Amino acid sequence: MTFYVTDGGEESFYTAVFECYNDSGGIITSKKDLQLELDSSARKVAPDTEKAMRVRKKIAQYDSAALNDIMLALRSCEENREQVAFEYIKLIIKHRRPVRGRSNIPAVLAMEDILHRVTHELHRFKGFLRFMENDRGVLYAPYSPDNDITDLLAPHFAERLRNQKFVIHDVKRKIAALYDGREIVICFADGADIYLSEYEQAFEELWKLYYKSVNIEERRHERQMKGYMPVRYWKFLPETNPD
Repeated sequence: MTFYVTDGGEESFYTAVFECYNDSGGIITSKKDLQLELDSSARKVAPDTEKAMRVRKKIAQYDSAALNDIMLALRSCEENREQVAFEYIKLIIKHRRPVRGRSNIPAVLAMEDILHRVTHELHRFKGFLRFMENDRGVLYAPYSPDNDITDLLAPHFAERLRNQKFVIHDVKRKIAALYDGREIVICFADGADIYLSEYEQAFEELWKLYYKSVNIEERRHERQMKGYMPVRYWKFLPETNPD
């Protein structure tokens, strides 16, 4: 068994698909801490634009929409995301037509499950993401998503906020989307020192006061709250962090 180890990017993944396609025992992964068995080996795959383009072209020949599905799947936090996408690609090429919706096929079901998790979280953060205003008038939103969705989320807020400068900071992956009112830039962001404006500090205090006034201690519905908003999102919300 050979593990084709990618760098986590799309170009490297499609290159691995090209090189692994005829290897019946090949597995594509981006895991860095592989535990190899005695009869297995690892092979690092460097991105190759020509090979990647040939694979994309082949997929598009039968299902152009699948390229977007694969892009989303590769954003997943699931360790087997590359292999799931690879099995999905092989099905498309084998049947020479789209296979989405054919949930009776395990590989399709696995792909649909990953896509649901990514798109559901992306949709959630369009409503859950909270911005703070710093002392220079720039909006800052720290968060820690399960999936790598920052550059997919940023265009939504660029459209909503228009000319307002903002930063969306994935503190877990240490990346950020910076918007200057005209364009979005994705960059490495290890940490951030944020000094809130007086308006923002007053707003947060009012929000906490409101939340406290409507949240009757004797009638707390934590199960319902968790259903609407998972606990892992609470640490970035002022109303759930009274101190």
